[in-house]
Amino acid sequence: MDTWALQSPGERATQGSLAGVIDAVGRPGFAARALGHLNGALAAGSWSVYRLWHDRPPVLHLSASHGVPDTTSDCFAAYRDRGLYRRDHSFDAVRALPRPGHAVMLRMSASEAPNADHREAIYLRHGVLERLSVARLEADGSLLAVNLYHHAHQGRFGEGELAHFAELAPLLLAGVARHLEWQSGEPPPAPDHRAALRRRCPALTSRELDVLERLLRGMSYDGIAADMGLSVATVKTYRGRAFERLGIHFKSELFASFVATPADAVHLSDDSGATPRRRHSAP
Repeated sequence: MDTWALQSPGERATQGSLAGVIDAVGRPGFAARALGHLNGALAAGSWSVYRLWHDRPPVLHLSASHGVPDTTSDCFAAYRDRGLYRRDHSFDAVRALPRPGHAVMLRMSASEAPNADHREAIYLRHGVLERLSVARLEADGSLLAVNLYHHAHQGRFGEGELAHFAELAPLLLAGVARHLEWQSGEPPPAPDHRAALRRRCPALTSRELDVLERLLRGMSYDGIAADMGLSVATVKTYRGRAFERLGIHFKSELFASFVATPADAVHLSDDSGATPRRRHSAP
């Protein structure tokens, strides 16, 4: 396996997907909505979000499929009920990190499944070819994993898809974690984006702040224009001036700075040419 550092978001292809996922947080049907938006940046037949512990069975938080029969619940039932999680070492690289909070990207094909039982019950039986994950160790000792799957008819994830996921991964994990907090019935207080933007750049005008706040809520330019009673061209002018003051160029950079501030992230993969910048080899 090789390891790459996740670079800052910048690809336009990921922006719509990320905004859609953020907009779906806290809404009914989040799993299906978010997966649909993710398919704007990379094709994933299904996805699952689950939590692992050392001393208890795992918990499936959410899952959905897109364009294929949804067998995600069946897959997870086999993973849990057959005790496959006890022999799953595919997340060991996450657990080996020195402290919680680091996001790690991993790629695993069916042939690399932890053991033959795992490969048969999850991958071969349900036509799953490959898993692309972002995971992190939480402060309570659990491991939170967001997993996207390619099915047999889709082939392996392409280099473009891997690059897009590398950009999306830390913010996707942050968005999922926020949704899980909402789902638990104890949503965190709404972020004060305006105050954070003012701290970052006191020179931002009120109108520029109005536009940036709405962008951070996932609104489109058309939606912002209607909400503020402005033309789309004027909204984009305010956005351009604000971005210049902040020293950024893309909406994804805005999200990266103010939606989440993920810890240093690494990317673990068996495909050395697929993603941006390699840091070191993993054992």
